[in-house]
Amino acid sequence: MFIEPHIKGGKRGWIEVICGSMFSGKTEELIRRLKRARIAHLKTEIFKPAIDTRYDEMNVVSHDETTIIAQPVQHSQNILLLADDADVIGIDEVQFFDSGIVSVCEQLALNGIRVIVAGLDMDFSGKPFGPVPQLLAVADYITKLHAICVHCGNIANISYRKTKQSGQVVIGELDVYEPRCRVCYEKGDEV
Repeated sequence: MFIEPHIKGGKRGWIEVICGSMFSGKTEELIRRLKRARIAHLKTEIFKPAIDTRYDEMNVVSHDETTIIAQPVQHSQNILLLADDADVIGIDEVQFFDSGIVSVCEQLALNGIRVIVAGLDMDFSGKPFGPVPQLLAVADYITKLHAICVHCGNIANISYRKTKQSGQVVIGELDVYEPRCRVCYEKGDEV
């Protein structure tokens, strides 16, 4: 169904995706872009999935403890209700949202809003994660960040799970995951 776009003040919106493995600086980059938008006196709104309570129930917090106030939401459609006339919308941990997040981001962009999402592009098994592949397909701008492999120092593109938990979604930090390059990832527990 086509929804007639409302172009806010003649502005055109777009979608930016920041992706990569864990510990690559995705949330840090999201926060940096949102802070710059605020410096430009743009109204920002930040959302995160309610499931992610690792550092804080309300705030988006990077691994280096940079913080920005956010609204946790249970379902992607809630973002449309809470967007509150924003110029820029930030969404962290986008891989944890339902598949409707793609159409939500597209609708926001059609409405003249700059949408910046950050999330894992691959899960612990190296497979595409949640709605991120579809977001990459519709994005206007893509930034892929890399961590450093904790075993060899090369660029890391995969989040290696150190535990035997089998579910795709296991919320954790360095106690559960570590960044690895392809070679060290394939070696598994033998590195």
